[in-house]
Amino acid sequence: MGKNDSKHSNNQTLDFKYIQQHLANERTFLAWIRTAIAIMGVGFLVTNLHFTSTNSALPSMSNFLVTLIGFSSVVLGVFTILLAIFGYIRKLHSINNQSFQTAKISLILISICMILVAILFAVYIILL
Repeated sequence: MGKNDSKHSNNQTLDFKYIQQHLANERTFLAWIRTAIAIMGVGFLVTNLHFTSTNSALPSMSNFLVTLIGFSSVVLGVFTILLAIFGYIRKLHSINNQSFQTAKISLILISICMILVAILFAVYIILL
């Protein structure tokens, strides 16, 4: 009984020792999920506003661009969710192992993708 209690106690100690870091990791994960939802929402908003506008003289190029903006926003949102999941799992293990590494590559990839979507927005606005 004594050995089992100490083994169980050691596992609890490891989990509770880093509880603040694990809670911060969960908050960060949820922030990434909210960001992904916002990215997809902007794509849906632009697409919806474009196709429900009363101006029927819009060039077909703008129809293509707004469809591309909507599609790329959804793809970027899904990509952000996937990176959030993998980042959460990686940080979960690195917290317990005390071997934290920053998420440089995923942040750079998301930033580049957002810049590309912003360029599409700019081209769309210029064509209006």
